[in-house]
Amino acid sequence: MKTTAPIIAVIGGSECSQADYAAAEAVGRLIAERGGIVICGGLFGVMEAACKGACEAGGLTIGILPGNHVEDANPYVKIPVATGMGIGRNIVIIRSAAAVIAVDGRYGTLSEIAYALHLNKPVFGLNSWNEVPGVVAVETPEEAVERVFAALNQ
Repeated sequence: MKTTAPIIAVIGGSECSQADYAAAEAVGRLIAERGGIVICGGLFGVMEAACKGACEAGGLTIGILPGNHVEDANPYVKIPVATGMGIGRNIVIIRSAAAVIAVDGRYGTLSEIAYALHLNKPVFGLNSWNEVPGVVAVETPEEAVERVFAALNQ
């Protein structure tokens, strides 16, 4: 079955500030409200927040997990995928997504950004690696989601 709903990666750290958690939650909710699917690393922090927001808005969430057990997913992942790939799962997330929103994050997030840019996928940074050439800095969750959907409709 082919889906017409865009799959949007929300990437960021497994630990984050309350402000970044709230921003990621809003991003997930806004993606779901526009009919998009959230894909992420399936764990905690930014990933959990995005999934929580999407679930509360009735959206679909996919978690691409680093380990071998689907039970490791955060409670808001509707489709957990256990890869056993560790950080190698980052390429699976990015290959599956049409566009990327980065919220905060460290080097794992940076690797996902690099994959996305290499694959010519649009990347929007919300308090993230905005100094990286190719990352479009955004100020709010609303702007991030609006810019993603605008980029996908070009």
